[in-house]
Amino acid sequence: MTRPTPEPRAAYPYHHPMPTRWADNDVYGHVNNVTYYAYFDTAVNASLASQGALDVQAGAVIGLVVETGCAFFAPAAFPDLLSVGVRVAHLGRSSVRYELAVFREGEERACAQGHFVHVYVDRGTRRPVPLPDALRTVLEVLRPAAGR
Repeated sequence: MTRPTPEPRAAYPYHHPMPTRWADNDVYGHVNNVTYYAYFDTAVNASLASQGALDVQAGAVIGLVVETGCAFFAPAAFPDLLSVGVRVAHLGRSSVRYELAVFREGEERACAQGHFVHVYVDRGTRRPVPLPDALRTVLEVLRPAAGR
């Protein structure tokens, strides 16, 4: 397996501000690895909700995470101000692969990069459904130009 290299901010069309919290640090003095997944989840869902493509309370379709991964390049720690870059790497019939990167304020290269895959399902049956048109439209904007 080839280790990824840190990507630049410009590789991600959406950036969500993410200030660190005191509780994010672990006993080793940096943001704990599991916290990055919460950053990723927050950035994706904030992006979708802010554009009207996600209704977490009453939407008929919800995204379930079925795969995740993260590579770490440099530590972040409280009180760092971070941003999480979001892009869509693959857009399927009922699934989306998001790629994400965490950037410290003032730095152009990611301190961590990861991905997760959402499968969109009917809220009640939990069975996969085609992506709703409104969601697909928002996700298309998050795809790099070469992937469209």
